[in-house]
Amino acid sequence: MTKAQSLLKKFNTSKTLPHVAIRLSRLISDKNSSIKEFEEIIRMDPSLVVRLLRVVNSPYYGLRQKVDNIGRAVVFVGIKNLHNLVVVEALKDVFRKSPHEDIFSRKILWLHCAAVSICGKMIAERIVERKGEDVFLCGILHDIGMIVEDQVAQDLFLQTCKTCEPESGQITKYEREIIGTDHCAIGYELARDWKLSHEIQEGIKNHHKTLKDVSPSSITGIIQIAEYIVSRSGYPAIPGMKGMLSPPLTTHIQNNPEEYKTLARDLPDEMSKAMNLYEIQEG
Repeated sequence: MTKAQSLLKKFNTSKTLPHVAIRLSRLISDKNSSIKEFEEIIRMDPSLVVRLLRVVNSPYYGLRQKVDNIGRAVVFVGIKNLHNLVVVEALKDVFRKSPHEDIFSRKILWLHCAAVSICGKMIAERIVERKGEDVFLCGILHDIGMIVEDQVAQDLFLQTCKTCEPESGQITKYEREIIGTDHCAIGYELARDWKLSHEIQEGIKNHHKTLKDVSPSSITGIIQIAEYIVSRSGYPAIPGMKGMLSPPLTTHIQNNPEEYKTLARDLPDEMSKAMNLYEIQEG
């Protein structure tokens, strides 16, 4: 058993993803799943039904007629967007303010993860021309390993936060030296347990690695770029921390300067829309 796995054994997963979210993950991974099966799971959670109908009838979707049927709501929202909605809702409590905000702030981390997910979805859909739902989910979850460390190895994790030099962007180096693993490895193991796609698992595992052959259109590449952008736009995971880019991603940004300038300009408005949709509080 790896150190990451041993920490996860102590972690109370009931405080992260509820049963309904895990079941949705498994249905999504099964290509033979039907809308009826998704409906049956959603009906088990009355608060999710209310949330889904509120979202589908929001100005974001701009539908002319009110939707009051779960099946139709799922069709309009999309199964992967529904899954992301459940995950975001479930994680809000996990990232609540902690008693040691001066050393490590869960609230700051939550805003960072939200920003990475929103920026990543923009990069996916606007620049590399792929669907953004899986990128969004990876962005929300990419730093979940820090929450595990903070919950089950708090003293060592806080020591890591005090010791590391955030401007270096190399927190994983300090995590491995002090804790014996890092948040990327832990997040990867959680993603495996939750039956998320292999590409999401790899994106979580590799988002801090300097890779020689990473593709800008892969989830790993997109998350690295998104983290680099949002960390320089006022949403770092830890104050002062800047995301690092693998060489192929630096070249990609240099080859597409206008696209990224436009994206950076539009990011605040897109964040505002998405944070309203998912009811993510900034303050």
